[in-house]
Amino acid sequence: MAVELTRPALAAEAPALPARALLVTLLRPPFILYVPAALFLTAFFLIPLGLVVWMSVSDPEFGFGNYATFFGSRYDLAVLARTFQTAFVVTLASLVFAYPIAYVAARRGGAVGGFLLGVVALSFWTSFLVRTYAWMVILGAKGPVVGLLTALGVSPPPRLLFTTFAATFAMAHMLVPFMVLALYAVMKRIDESYMRAAASLGARPLRAFLTVYFPQSLPGVVNGATLVFITCLGFYVTPTLIGSPQDKMIAGRIGQEIEQLLDFGAASATSMILLAAALALFTLYDRFFGLDRMWR
Repeated sequence: MAVELTRPALAAEAPALPARALLVTLLRPPFILYVPAALFLTAFFLIPLGLVVWMSVSDPEFGFGNYATFFGSRYDLAVLARTFQTAFVVTLASLVFAYPIAYVAARRGGAVGGFLLGVVALSFWTSFLVRTYAWMVILGAKGPVVGLLTALGVSPPPRLLFTTFAATFAMAHMLVPFMVLALYAVMKRIDESYMRAAASLGARPLRAFLTVYFPQSLPGVVNGATLVFITCLGFYVTPTLIGSPQDKMIAGRIGQEIEQLLDFGAASATSMILLAAALALFTLYDRFFGLDRMWR
């Protein structure tokens, strides 16, 4: 009889043992170290993201009407296509500007490399908004660029501010540091003996660069291009302040839907489409290269 009374008690306690063991395991290092980050991400990322997802399908009424409206609008699709086009041009321009800087910094090293990297690092200490206003002054009607063109006899001087060129050039300038650091991290690990071996075999400097050095720097090109492209997709301040009104990007469209149209459901759906595009790019990168290589 005593045995029969003990069995139900053991059966009741049995499910509790795995749960208790799991709790004890989670409270031990290293799992306990994940708790602050998990709470932070949940409170400030997952919950707000969930609210945006919910608003995109519930405002003004439940369903996928906001998404259908977006994909049925030629204007919104044109804005999305223009955003990808602008991001591609900015990425290409950033690569053209950043590659020589990273190359010299990696090859020369020493004081020259330290100086170049220090100049690049200064950009991270100045906000995008401050640099945007600086470009407004530089490219303005009374700025130094227009003044220089006037002094050289260009009359009337071209309008530089509030143009596609101004927004593209300014965004490329702001994203060059990301490209430089991504390239430098890879170029610094390229063994100089490869170039010397190519020269000893009769290869000219340009041929040695194109056949030996550049292929080894391609991981840095891919890493930097991915970071710059995805970052550029969400640019809002710079194209809005100094770009052309006809060149609105997707982030500007979201701001318009919130601030002017008060259409929070459409803005939420547009935001989720932008997020899906960024995640798709990350997925492709992870599929072909691996996300771990982005940080190495």
